[in-house]
Amino acid sequence: MSPSKKRKSAPPSEQAPDISITAADQVHLHAAGYDESPERGLVGSMARFRSAPLDFIREVSLHVSGTGWRSYDKIVGQPIFYSGFSEEMKAKVLSSPMLVTKVRELAAKRAEVEANEGLLGEEAMNGRGVGEKDRRVKRRIQIEESLLEVAESITDNMICKMESKSFIRGAYYLATQLLTRAYHQGVHVSSEEVLRLRAVAEQAAKDKHSIIFLPCHRSHVDYVSLQIICYRLGLALPTVVAGDNLNMPVVGAFLQHAGAMWIRRSFGDDQLYTTLVQAYIDTLLANGFNLECFVEGGRSRTGKLLPPKFGILSYMLDSVASGRVEDAIICPVSTQYDKVIEVDSYISELLGQPKPKENLMDFLSASSVLSLKLGRVDVRFHEPWSLRKFVSQQHDRFSRLPQKLDLKDERLRILRTLGYKVLSEINDVSVVMPTALVGTILLTLRGRGVGKTELIRRVEWLSERVRAQGGRVAHFASLPTSVVVERALEVLGPGLVGLVPGLPEDTYYAVDRFQLSFYRNMTIHLFILQALVSAAMYTKVKLGGGPEYQRISYIELHDQVHFLSQLFRGEFIFPTEGLDVNLAKTIDGLEADNVIKVTRSPEDHSKVEFVELSDTERETGRENYDFYCFLIWPFIEASWLGTISLMMLAPPIGTSGEVWLDLKKVQDRAQLLGKTLYHQGDLSYFEAVNKETLKNAYTRFEEEGMILVTKSKDSKLPSTIRLADEWTPARNSANGAIIARGSLWAFAEKISSSRREGKNRRDGKTVQSRVLDLTDVVGETLWEDAVLGLEGVEEGRAEVARAKMRGRGRRKTMGVAARL
Repeated sequence: MSPSKKRKSAPPSEQAPDISITAADQVHLHAAGYDESPERGLVGSMARFRSAPLDFIREVSLHVSGTGWRSYDKIVGQPIFYSGFSEEMKAKVLSSPMLVTKVRELAAKRAEVEANEGLLGEEAMNGRGVGEKDRRVKRRIQIEESLLEVAESITDNMICKMESKSFIRGAYYLATQLLTRAYHQGVHVSSEEVLRLRAVAEQAAKDKHSIIFLPCHRSHVDYVSLQIICYRLGLALPTVVAGDNLNMPVVGAFLQHAGAMWIRRSFGDDQLYTTLVQAYIDTLLANGFNLECFVEGGRSRTGKLLPPKFGILSYMLDSVASGRVEDAIICPVSTQYDKVIEVDSYISELLGQPKPKENLMDFLSASSVLSLKLGRVDVRFHEPWSLRKFVSQQHDRFSRLPQKLDLKDERLRILRTLGYKVLSEINDVSVVMPTALVGTILLTLRGRGVGKTELIRRVEWLSERVRAQGGRVAHFASLPTSVVVERALEVLGPGLVGLVPGLPEDTYYAVDRFQLSFYRNMTIHLFILQALVSAAMYTKVKLGGGPEYQRISYIELHDQVHFLSQLFRGEFIFPTEGLDVNLAKTIDGLEADNVIKVTRSPEDHSKVEFVELSDTERETGRENYDFYCFLIWPFIEASWLGTISLMMLAPPIGTSGEVWLDLKKVQDRAQLLGKTLYHQGDLSYFEAVNKETLKNAYTRFEEEGMILVTKSKDSKLPSTIRLADEWTPARNSANGAIIARGSLWAFAEKISSSRREGKNRRDGKTVQSRVLDLTDVVGETLWEDAVLGLEGVEEGRAEVARAKMRGRGRRKTMGVAARL
């Protein structure tokens, strides 16, 4: 496309109609999308026992008796829910050649150890005079029998036990009632995607291939909604890989009989357990049973996709790549919510509160589920594909590389490609919910609040931009945007979005920006490239003055975009074409949208020389450019905070030797530093102090060699951290203050060049000294603990050491107070 031509937003493509599943156990086809009748019918059905007890009893009896589709007899997939299913599965796992081989190997090693330690004397064999070789064989057999008993117990606790159809009918009815009481607009799917999935399932059933559902993970509701959809549409329920933290009394058994398989959160070096998990995965896939696993591992506390976790994914890949399983079908799944039921607890965790233990009553309490109106759930299915074909394609690709990879490196690359391919496809089919649109707009506008007219206009603009980026917006049907916005505001509630009373126009403002950021993060993946380019341009735009002072050369733009993209490579999923291609496409797109103006070389029109804001964008108050900046600024702030917090790791003067600090304590103090900087005006976004983003920043720093981290195999011992020598800042020999220069400070300054301008941002040396002194004050307890741990001094000497450290801290604090 010629740069001179202005791109018009393409009209939204025709979407297949939605299907909604409601608490009345009805499936509604929404030919035009959103429809009010299911909601009205749903509200009535929830009062059925009080208003129409006979209808209520009749509906329950249909589930108990299994009438019609409720019988769940003619499912698409392998037979499940019959008496003896669990014992058959357990027998297949325990007879797995892989497991038998591993048991013999472990038993032989243990018998060898006992023999070398002299533990296989005749007394150990009940006094029978047998030779050493015979004693070893007998002892090995005893150990094998013991290991098989342990394996049987572990398998019984791990495998799903889908035994009873009457049980699953009741479980479906209960789950649907609970889910659709909370999400009163029902569960929505795309009719086209469901028909495609059913066709794939029918072929997979004939071939005895499993469908591996790989959903994103934002809520415990994720697996409930997918199970409900599979049940209602007649697909074999998948076995759900679940952490044993959910294996609570009563609830654990209930979920296990509904399809959950329990695995430990960490396998450690337990070879028997690792082999058992692989054997069970092999058994499920070899026999064509469907499987469900969350590719991100745990639930996302931030609203955006997390990097893939490769644990269980590697077991599935090995099953097929090894040839033990012929093939399996991968189906990425996106589950989106108008409002996520656990967001309140997520915010507490992100702010540093300990994660509460899973508790059934918290989830089922009236305040959590039964009395809420949280809108709707949208579940979307990507087109399924063959895992065998994927592995073959990747193997062929790697075999053509000039430098051949060994089998281990190739496997790791295939596994990594698999994880990110699934995440990318989840993003491709995800829909943007009305609450995400409203939350995004509220957090990307300047000023305290926004009038309703302006809010509606910007929601319409954002909807168009989402579609232009290839994204999907939840069906609005013929409803005007004003109604959609009102529904979103109602679901978000006054705890998140406030209404200023007594004004000529309804004016809304963000009450809880931290929690709203969860919904903003549901849209950021669509605009991450535009956001990075805008943040890179901001290094010049923030300088002010005339347009000629705010333009940025392509070389400078490329450098800063490259820096930022590397900084956030663990935070976001980028297109795979590479930096140069992505940057060129983004510049063309922003130019076509009239956000920027591009100066190209007269000799080579494809060569960009300068980029600046367009005249139109300046005249409209930079609203579109600012939108992209506001999306990325909280993450830039978090990375800057993470970098500044590393200054705490600079050893105080007089410290000798390598001192390692407790990693968790360092990250906790980094959060405290961030909260202090925010309240003192040196940090613009409170979201920047969230624990997950800081952890991602530290991971990035470790990858770059800025910090060194040691992790013990013993989970009881904490991970430790220290600065790499070349990244350790110098201190002033006179007063011990950190000097604002060196590699770490330069790194922080490069991040800071794209930070949002705010209070105290241009104070120069005053800011440097204030922030760095505060960093020392916040980090002093880390060094107190480290000094005491290293010296191992008795109580009296320890108190002296603490007094010295506190005295140093008081002097620093007084210096900070004087400057403030």
